[in-house]
Amino acid sequence: MSSSTKKKLRNAQDAEKMTEKQKAEQKEAKKLKIYTAAFVIVLALMVAFAAWTAISKFITHSGIVERNTTALTVNDHKISNAEMNYFFIDAVNNFYNQYGSYASMFGLDVTKPLDEQVTDEEAGTTWADDFLQSAINSAKSVYALVDEAKANGYTLNEEQQAYVDLQMSNMQTYANHYGYSVGNYLKAIYGNGATEKSLRNYYENTYLAQCYQTDYVDGLTYDDAAIEAESTANYAEYCSYSYNYYFLNVNSFLTGGTTDEEGNTTYSDEEKAAAVDAAEAAAKELAGTAYENAEAFDAAIAAMPINADAETPAASTAQEDVAYSKVLSTIRDWVADTARKSGDITYLASTSTSTDDDGNETTTTTGYYVVLFGSANDNEYPLANVRHILVKFQGGTKDGNGNTTYSDEEKNAAKATAEALLTEWKNGDANEESFAALAGEKSEDPGSSENGGLYEDVYPGQMVANFNDWCFADGRKAGDTGIVESTYGYHVMFYSGDSETTYRDYLVTKALRSTESETWYNNLLDNAAVTEGSMKYLKTDLVLSSN
Repeated sequence: MSSSTKKKLRNAQDAEKMTEKQKAEQKEAKKLKIYTAAFVIVLALMVAFAAWTAISKFITHSGIVERNTTALTVNDHKISNAEMNYFFIDAVNNFYNQYGSYASMFGLDVTKPLDEQVTDEEAGTTWADDFLQSAINSAKSVYALVDEAKANGYTLNEEQQAYVDLQMSNMQTYANHYGYSVGNYLKAIYGNGATEKSLRNYYENTYLAQCYQTDYVDGLTYDDAAIEAESTANYAEYCSYSYNYYFLNVNSFLTGGTTDEEGNTTYSDEEKAAAVDAAEAAAKELAGTAYENAEAFDAAIAAMPINADAETPAASTAQEDVAYSKVLSTIRDWVADTARKSGDITYLASTSTSTDDDGNETTTTTGYYVVLFGSANDNEYPLANVRHILVKFQGGTKDGNGNTTYSDEEKNAAKATAEALLTEWKNGDANEESFAALAGEKSEDPGSSENGGLYEDVYPGQMVANFNDWCFADGRKAGDTGIVESTYGYHVMFYSGDSETTYRDYLVTKALRSTESETWYNNLLDNAAVTEGSMKYLKTDLVLSSN
């Protein structure tokens, strides 16, 4: 082989070697490119996942979902889950504030989530469902009233708007007290979707609905003919009654019985029937005597064989000037009979009815009422117009429940101030105008001081006991003055005079308003279009107490 040929072969071999090397390098480069692309994809996925996690957390905590998911629609109002939480949480709080530690009596365990406590096994509903229904009813009521108010051009006035502002200001105070910003405080109470703006809107709507309904009802008026017609048609319902009654419980007459090893005693049907007969016989005997007064009636009760071993003498229950609606239903018709006269006496059976699983009803006699009639009051007396100056007790000591008690010295100091004010008035012009001026200057009652201490058309039971009793004392006349004590302090009293409205007319008007306003309100609710949406973001797993 020639040298030139060998050279060419070496060059070809070198070229081939270079090619293999390049091929290897290319192969490695390709693999690296693939790995790099895969890494970029994985990295991109990781970044995307991290971004999505961050976004999810942001969405979860920002309340965007709660504010943009419709829970309920009332007419044209779309109520988000965030807004619905206001109604729901407030329904829970209203119940808890009313019953507190007594909530367990209703079966509510404040240490467990609401949505884990079943209230109706058959329906499968929980406490959360019950409160949710209450919230739905509330929202329906509020927006039905809001629409009606706006349709009639009704808006919150300056004083009412100031009340809403006060509620928002209080929210700021509460947040500061617990070391929260307002936004975080609202989220802690009402959930992630809560904001100051939406809470203010909630307050404004609920207060607008409340004020409009109140003003509507108060604005209902009736002429003399309408009042007289109702008063005559339902005469007894607007009277008050005084009477005494004594209840003879059938259980007090049970004899015999069978006692088991645990000490539980049961009675046969024959023994129960005998006890009913014995109770009726005792009631008949007690009611078979004419009594001169309640004291004689009580003496007879104390002398009954079943009361022989009583530690304190048994006696009747006295009812004084009780409204028709407050008379026990068992005896109401007898007491309210217009033919009834003082000294009448009777006995009436008290029964209870139970229903078994098949729908069969069983009526059981539980005892007998023996009733001694006293008198009926037609309530045809005037309401009172009265002025007063309140001198509050100062100081006081609060107990663990927040109740304040005052020492004799603190009470005496308030009384001395009240007496000094009355003396000051007597030493002046001593007329109604001067009393009104003094009340405007000195009274600590914010409800009347700007009106010269005046309360008009005061009806029985409206004011605290001593205040009420002074107003309606026999012989009370215009110009009378006095000093009375109440839980608030001492009141310097001035009787302006009788109202032109009688208590009976007040009761009739109140009943007419109640009937008419109830019909009006129910029509609003019946005509409200309500559609339920998704309520999955409500705080139905709420736990009321950690204790």
